[in-house]
Amino acid sequence: MKTIMVVDDEKDIRESLAGVLKDEGYGVAVAGSSEEALKKLESVSPDIILLDIWLPGIDGIEALKEIKRRSRYIPVIMISGHANIETAVKATKLGAYDFIEKPLSLDKVILTVEHALEQKRLLEENNELRVKTLSKYEIIGETKAMYTLTSGIKKAAPTNSTVLITGENGTGKEYVARNVYLLSNRSNKPFIEVNCAAIPEELIESELFGHEKGAFTSAVAQRKGKFDLADKGTIFLDEIGDMSLKTQAKVLRILQEHSFERVGGVEHINVDVRVIAATNKNLKELIIKGAFREDLYYRLNVIPFHVPPLRERAEDIPLFIDYFLKEFTRETAKEPVTINQEASDMLLKYEWPGNVRELKNLIERLVIMAPSSVITPDDLPEYIKGAEGSHPKNIFRSMLIKEARRDFEKEFILRKLKEFGGNIAKTAEAIGIERSHLYRKIKSYGIENEAVTQE
Repeated sequence: MKTIMVVDDEKDIRESLAGVLKDEGYGVAVAGSSEEALKKLESVSPDIILLDIWLPGIDGIEALKEIKRRSRYIPVIMISGHANIETAVKATKLGAYDFIEKPLSLDKVILTVEHALEQKRLLEENNELRVKTLSKYEIIGETKAMYTLTSGIKKAAPTNSTVLITGENGTGKEYVARNVYLLSNRSNKPFIEVNCAAIPEELIESELFGHEKGAFTSAVAQRKGKFDLADKGTIFLDEIGDMSLKTQAKVLRILQEHSFERVGGVEHINVDVRVIAATNKNLKELIIKGAFREDLYYRLNVIPFHVPPLRERAEDIPLFIDYFLKEFTRETAKEPVTINQEASDMLLKYEWPGNVRELKNLIERLVIMAPSSVITPDDLPEYIKGAEGSHPKNIFRSMLIKEARRDFEKEFILRKLKEFGGNIAKTAEAIGIERSHLYRKIKSYGIENEAVTQE
């Protein structure tokens, strides 16, 4: 049974409303003042509150503030015999569901109560769905880097600031984007995801901004783009490092002016969209190469988040193993699957170039294909069993290889420059790279003084 609290200092109104609501099958609690109502809320959890504005002591507006502070999901219907528009607007801004004037129409009261209950049900369902979705996109990790990441998400999410997420493929950049959205004030609005790397360059502008009828041969009707669809919500531009310079310019304009035109159109369309971008590329390097706009980078990089690769947080691997074992056991309706210590140690030694995604896929395969409920080294792929050493050892070896490769390349370029008398154009042609690319390498290695630029 739904319970409704009636708060009014007039006894006749309290009794009249209580009688009608009971006849409709509702439970009723009554209070003659805000103080009494707030006290009863410590032991009673009403589904709706009918609250008079003009009350002795604490008035209805102040009581509304306190009720909403305690529970944002209780609909509060304000009632008054001599309110004005200013008061009604103030009550609505504070979260009142509706405003009914005295003398009360009992039919209107019942109808408003029914509508408020329906809205409350929808809000509770949305909140439950939001909690489930958050669980689905749970960010796992107990390392310092992951604690910093999750703490940053909680601080940034309620704002409207633009977010840039960086990290290797498979690290979970989408999970970060989803958490920023789900913890934001826009979580009940659209979340539109765009994979910039998956859309052909000739189609991406139409995909993002839409097009007008006749804009090109196959444009037989007007079509809304992703920014249109994300209005009042959030757009997630994944792999933004793969976006063309022409499209980057249009995205920059949206960030600056909050407006755009559809392909083939002239009308300015205003939108209120929060932008979250992600990339597995080094945008600063792309800027140097002229492949990414520097001004767009600084517009996107308001709140930066970096998701570290799994090899840099090996302590989290056992958490992922346990989480995925439970998830896939539940999905496949099998008896609980565990992993023995020797097999677990092998997974810890592997460097996971595909990061969390690779680990997740492997655990799913093992849960389905392992012959018993205990995963052993015999069940693991050969490339896992053959993984050498621990993470620090392999990372150190990798660093040595990169250092040796860099030294070799530097000496090779110097030797070729001397061979062609410092002529960059001829040297570039001889070693098969663009002249501008060679010049950047000369600059990065600090050998400008040893190279004489000639045409």
